[in-house]
Amino acid sequence: MKHFVGFICLLSIMACKEKQEKLTESVEEKAARIHKDVITIDTHVDINVANFTDTINYTQKLDNQVNLPKLKSGGLDVPWLIVYTGQGELTEEGYAKAKENAMAKFNAIHRLCEEIAPQEIDLAYSSKDVYKIVDSGKKVAMIGVENAYPIGEDLSEFENYYNLGARYISLSHNGHSQFCDSNTGEADGVWLHNGLSDLGKMAVKEMNRLGVMIDVSHVSKESMKQMIALSKAPIIASHSSARALCNHSRNLDDEQLLLMKENGGVVQTVAFSSYLNTKKHEVHAAYLKDFQKEVADSLGIDWYTFDELADLSDEKKKTFMANYSKVVGLAKANANKRKDRPQAVDVADFVDHIDYMVNLIGLDHVGISSDFDGGGGIEGWSDASETPNVTLELVKRGYSEEEIAQLWGGNLLRVLDEVQEVAKAYAPN
Repeated sequence: MKHFVGFICLLSIMACKEKQEKLTESVEEKAARIHKDVITIDTHVDINVANFTDTINYTQKLDNQVNLPKLKSGGLDVPWLIVYTGQGELTEEGYAKAKENAMAKFNAIHRLCEEIAPQEIDLAYSSKDVYKIVDSGKKVAMIGVENAYPIGEDLSEFENYYNLGARYISLSHNGHSQFCDSNTGEADGVWLHNGLSDLGKMAVKEMNRLGVMIDVSHVSKESMKQMIALSKAPIIASHSSARALCNHSRNLDDEQLLLMKENGGVVQTVAFSSYLNTKKHEVHAAYLKDFQKEVADSLGIDWYTFDELADLSDEKKKTFMANYSKVVGLAKANANKRKDRPQAVDVADFVDHIDYMVNLIGLDHVGISSDFDGGGGIEGWSDASETPNVTLELVKRGYSEEEIAQLWGGNLLRVLDEVQEVAKAYAPN
């Protein structure tokens, strides 16, 4: 009995000591502890298939923003790798060409997990997979599809995408697709479907049946409203922020945010400079423009603005994206040496959007994304290695460990679970 009482006392002393240590830890120490303990999920990371070869791959510290060394050093557990295809002509030829691109990206992600680095990263298809893989000590890859355009008009392709690991799909990108209107219609007021097409309505039902999350980050407001009305499952915005703070058509206005709350979905705040603070972004981007051009010229690389990409050939786009991170990184390093450098959009601006949405629609409906290797990245979170800075800012704002765990992935996994639960109702008995 004495031994038992002594053991209980020892446990009590240890608990008190741990509590005291937590009370005396600095903000930085608290943030580091929380960051290590929670599962961190980034729902939007673009990829370049050139980085998935025997000689150049994610086991190396490449010039891009996300690779295994940077994931490890930044404690980023779960990157959603993106099967992205730009919007093309709504023809059989266009669909066929787009399908080749999509399949190449699916294959690249599977190759990373199954051949290149199976001991370091594994592909997850559910929240249970995520927890299991994280517990094993490996990084987790998940797959999102940015633009269903490559599917063409064959709805059975959604099941093929699902079997390949796709767990969210957006029905359009920058341009109206065969499924729905894009947010880009705001620029000229020209719409193709006034929301969802008949094919798009069937696609929503098919994604519900399969257990694929519907992503509304690039669709028009009317498309989103129709998706919410039609879907039997919660939806997500995989990489969007608050329009009230930054008036960009890629962001969600208050009406849309409240609809997301009503739907039970989640908005993954995106670390994309021009979607966070337009004025700050434009001043800083204008300042960096000459530095980027200078670096590109010194390397013999043709340089373009993102607005010019749509008019480039696929080969030129591919070359541009392959060199983008290198040029931007070198230009930033050169600019940082100058005392007259204007303030860049930073992690504080990013968390301002998180705060706004948490206050409006509740913490349960807000998450985090970067759009790394697709134009994303801000001061303080410029690549995966700087991920702890986001957690630090959240701690400074007063978020608890439980709340930070929700923002960093708990909310997203909850939605995935609910979407997959809805799909069970469609399964034959």
